[in-house]
Amino acid sequence: MGCGGTVAIVSSCRISRAGGAIAWANWCRSTVRSTPFEDRGPPCTLLGFIDDATSRLMQLRFVTSESAVDYFRATRAYLEQHGKPVAFYSDKHGIFRVNAKDAVGADGITQFGRALLALNIDIICANSPQAKGRIERAFGTLQDRMVKSLPSRKRGELRLAGISSIAAANAWLPGFIIAHNARFGRNPANAKDLHRPLTQTDDLDEILAWREERTVTRKLTLHYDRMMLLLDPTPLARGLVRKKVEVVNYPDGRFAVQFNGTTLGFRVFDKIQMVQPDAIVDAKVLNFAMRTRRSSFSSKRRAVFLTNWRC
Repeated sequence: MGCGGTVAIVSSCRISRAGGAIAWANWCRSTVRSTPFEDRGPPCTLLGFIDDATSRLMQLRFVTSESAVDYFRATRAYLEQHGKPVAFYSDKHGIFRVNAKDAVGADGITQFGRALLALNIDIICANSPQAKGRIERAFGTLQDRMVKSLPSRKRGELRLAGISSIAAANAWLPGFIIAHNARFGRNPANAKDLHRPLTQTDDLDEILAWREERTVTRKLTLHYDRMMLLLDPTPLARGLVRKKVEVVNYPDGRFAVQFNGTTLGFRVFDKIQMVQPDAIVDAKVLNFAMRTRRSSFSSKRRAVFLTNWRC
C-alpha cells in the first residue's frame, strides 16, 4: 500500500498544540503490486485524518478511488464526529487546488476548496517534503500494521481478520482506530479542543456536493453530462433565460438544478437514447430526434465520401 500525497488540518494556533488546531490527514494509494487486501481483493485507497497535537487517528476510510466525491464523504464523517477544524493542510493535488497555470473561465478554486470556504475552514498547500514528513511516517506505521511486512513475512491485521473487501474493512476500522490510539496517542500540551461544532447553517448535504454552472437556453433547456435537462415552465424558470443556474450532483447519486439556492423542477431528456418504434412521443421530442438522426446520417455519408475519394 504505497503512500501518496498528504493532507492535514492546521491552524494559526499551531504553537498551542491543542487538539483540533493541527490534524494531519493522508491518502494512501494502493497499487496492483501491493494492495491492502494483497491477493484477496481489489486495489483501493485509504483516506485518513490524524490529529497533530495527539497523533490520534481521527477518521479512516477505504474507498475505491481518490476523488472529490470520496473526499466529501470522508470529510463529512470527520465533521459529524469531531466538528470543524480551523484549517486543512494539504499537498498540491488537483482536488485541493487549481494547478493549471493557463486555467481560464474559473474562479481559481476547486470543488473541495469551495466546500471548505462555505464551512469557514481554511486550506493551506504544503510547499516542502519536510512539511509532509510526519504524516508519511504515520501512514508507514499504518501500512506495517494493516498489511504484512515483507522483510519479516508477518501477517498484517487485515489478513488476520480475514478481510478482503472495502465494506468489511470500513466496518473493521473503528476498532482498529481505538486500539491504535491507545498505543500511539498522547496527551496534547494544551487540553483545549479547537474544533468548532456544526451549526444549523452548515448544510452538509448542499455544501459537500459537486456544483457546476450551466446557462439556460430560450427553450428552458440546459446540457449536463451528455444529457439535456428540460426545466419546468414556471414563471421563475422563464425569467432565467440566458442566466446561469447550478447543477448539483450529490455523493449519493442524486442531482438537482438550483438558482440562488432555490430548487427548480426539471425533466431529463437523454440524447443518447433513440425513439422506440411505434412509440407515441411529444412533437418537440420527435423533431429533436429526427434532427439528431439526420445530422448523424449526414456525417456518416460525408465520412464515406471522403474515404472513397481518398482511395
